[in-house]
Amino acid sequence: MSDVNEWNKNVIAEFRANDGVVGGQFEGAPVLLLHTTGAKSGLERVNPMMYLADDDKTYVFASYAGADTNPDWFHNLKAHDEVTVELGSEEFQATAVEMSRSERDRLYAIQAERFPGFAEYEQKTSRVIPVVELVRTS
Repeated sequence: MSDVNEWNKNVIAEFRANDGVVGGQFEGAPVLLLHTTGAKSGLERVNPMMYLADDDKTYVFASYAGADTNPDWFHNLKAHDEVTVELGSEEFQATAVEMSRSERDRLYAIQAERFPGFAEYEQKTSRVIPVVELVRTS
């Protein structure tokens, strides 16, 4: 198992043991678990990530810490937009919808203001970091 997978596994266990509250690099940050279906494998994948709650909507950011490629989970939801979200002690189904450029820019600016690491990610890469709304379906 890679270091990233082991790290994710530990964050997921901490998240579930503490109703969505985790420490470490996520200390004090809003975190959810996003379940996607592998684009090629068809297997369920679970990724912890920060999110933005704005006007009763939930958004996630395919920042990949400023890498020059999108994270695997983003490719997965482009292939299969139906996802499961764990938020605190709640679990719900959602459809992943990528935001338009103007809406993406507005939301990313909010996230970068709240969590400056996101501004750093944007500066590290030439790609436009996608922002995805998780639209509740259940």
